[in-house]
Amino acid sequence: MRNDIKASCQKRLNRIEGQVRGLAKMVDEDRYCIDIVTQISAVRSALRRVEEEILKDHVAHCVEHAIHSGDKADQRRKIAELMEVVGRVDR
Repeated sequence: MRNDIKASCQKRLNRIEGQVRGLAKMVDEDRYCIDIVTQISAVRSALRRVEEEILKDHVAHCVEHAIHSGDKADQRRKIAELMEVVGRVDR
């Protein structure tokens, strides 16, 4: 993973960690259920953005490298791996 992407993801994940701690506090404090669910949705959305950033970096480097390498087995492996992950993302 490129250093700038890693730093960006780490920053986002730290923010998400704080959001999750806030969620736990909301539950402990018996906050209104809809407020909690709204915050859960925000965390999911933030995680999806991190996931997208990591996948874009993966395609830009790992998959691109396999394509340029000319190694057909590696190309197939990277594409199959990517398709499997994308399939899981939609579930």
